[in-house]
Amino acid sequence: MTEIRVGHGFDIHPYSEDPDRSMILGGVIFEGPGLEGHSDADAVAHACIDALLGATGLGDIGERYPDTDERFAGADSLALLSDTASAVVEASWTIANVDCTVILENPRLSPHRKEMEKLLSEAVGAPVRVKGRRPEGLGALGREEGIACFAVALVQKS
Repeated sequence: MTEIRVGHGFDIHPYSEDPDRSMILGGVIFEGPGLEGHSDADAVAHACIDALLGATGLGDIGERYPDTDERFAGADSLALLSDTASAVVEASWTIANVDCTVILENPRLSPHRKEMEKLLSEAVGAPVRVKGRRPEGLGALGREEGIACFAVALVQKS
């Protein structure tokens, strides 16, 4: 019988006060304030990384790419996601798909969704879907203090 596993990932980043910091989600640069973080703070890519690592038992994003390691300062999160996908494959897993839900008031994802999915899918080597949900003004995310993302990954033992 084939072994199938599901992994769940989550990431959240506050908005940065640095006017020169770009907002990057799913590898796409958006207009507006950037997100605070050690790397490029791409919450979508980070949630995908944690979902893949969780599904395969390969640790978590903090273990693999610690924010105390200067090698990852300003890192391209799509490159980290690609590295994670390679590690998953090297551990004899096949990635079936990843599904993401991004929770944010702004910016609107829909004009960039296809590009995000393309870039994320290329990094993962499997289909990645992205959905945006508004918090309708509720809580810190509704007050536009940051952005959160959930991701679920399905993998199969090769």
